[in-house]
Amino acid sequence: MLPATSRLPEPSLFDRARAVIPGGVHSPVRAFRGVGGEPVFIARAEGAYLWDTEGRRYLDYCMAFGPLILGHAHPRVMAAANDALRDGWSYGTAEPYSLALAELITGRLAWVEKIRFVNSGTEAVMSALRLARAVTGRDAIVKFDGCYHGHADSMLVKAGSGVALQAEASSAGIPAGVAADTLVLPLGDIAAAEALFKRRGKTIAAVIIEPLPANHGLQPQQPEFVARLRQLCDAYGALLIFDEVISGFRLGFGGYAEQSDITPDLVTYGKIIGGGFPVGAFGGRAEWLDHVAPLGDVYQAGTLSANPLAMRAGYATLMELLDGRVYAQLETEGQFLEAALKAAGIDCVRQGSLWWLNTTQDHYRGIFHRLLERGIYLPPSAVEVGFLSSAHGRTELERLVHNLIEVAR
Repeated sequence: MLPATSRLPEPSLFDRARAVIPGGVHSPVRAFRGVGGEPVFIARAEGAYLWDTEGRRYLDYCMAFGPLILGHAHPRVMAAANDALRDGWSYGTAEPYSLALAELITGRLAWVEKIRFVNSGTEAVMSALRLARAVTGRDAIVKFDGCYHGHADSMLVKAGSGVALQAEASSAGIPAGVAADTLVLPLGDIAAAEALFKRRGKTIAAVIIEPLPANHGLQPQQPEFVARLRQLCDAYGALLIFDEVISGFRLGFGGYAEQSDITPDLVTYGKIIGGGFPVGAFGGRAEWLDHVAPLGDVYQAGTLSANPLAMRAGYATLMELLDGRVYAQLETEGQFLEAALKAAGIDCVRQGSLWWLNTTQDHYRGIFHRLLERGIYLPPSAVEVGFLSSAHGRTELERLVHNLIEVAR
């Protein structure tokens, strides 16, 4: 029995979280399973930095996994969010703020004639797939190994066995019948895509692809591959869906579609268009979007869709990006980071402000924790990409390079 004056140690925040939250987190990668150890609990953030609940500061290269292209708590985005809070943060009615954001996007992206705002990238993908099936009258969806499209049932699949390329569920709780309508192809394999369309083309409603896959490492695709998918969809009457939840408004204002000059039928967005608040969107040609309720028979709804905080923060963010200066800065800093790491023998894959250390899981685990000890926070998984923001100046990049070279040996 403990002496009367002895006290048991207080449970950690993670211990408390695991008692009331599955795995202690609200999204799996936050649990640090990929790198080991216990997650850091963050209390606040500003610019390129995070502060944990103990007051320790970290230079952040995860940046909430992508939405914060201007950094944490950017003054103009914060002002827009504060204005939204002052005016009331949820209406459940038509309002002018989503209209302003929709007009900003459709007025500058020719392939987005109409857009519907939702609450997450997963919801945007789910809705785009439903729309594609409705307008084509077909059931089959083609996706690619190495692309991530959120946790909708039909996208949580992996390639099965046999020549049919039939998918198998990669999560418990997904009916076999749902997975059966998803066909999985190897990424970048034109011959496999051509063969599948030859066999199944008239049953395929849509091909969905991350044109810049960034959830299983960073995997820049050859433009010829994506262009051939465009041709196959046109030839067989299927829709081409770009999942630009990550690449949209990050590679440039028009994302991959603008840079490649390849036009999707439908496109999904998220992250940056909400300025760091929960958001998603699907858009495309008006003839397809006019099938969405209440105009058409494809049902989609959401109590918090087009929430005014996200709409106003997203609008403020996109307005900061319009003149291209942020993209020019990010490209310059990205080139510096890539060149410095490669000169040191570190394999870095980069596209714009997205960067990824091409190394093993075990090696990355050591890198992650040694940098964390030095006050630098990377994505807590070897397959997740890092993000630069306009808040990362040369001083922050030099600090990353110096420390990464030391710990990666």
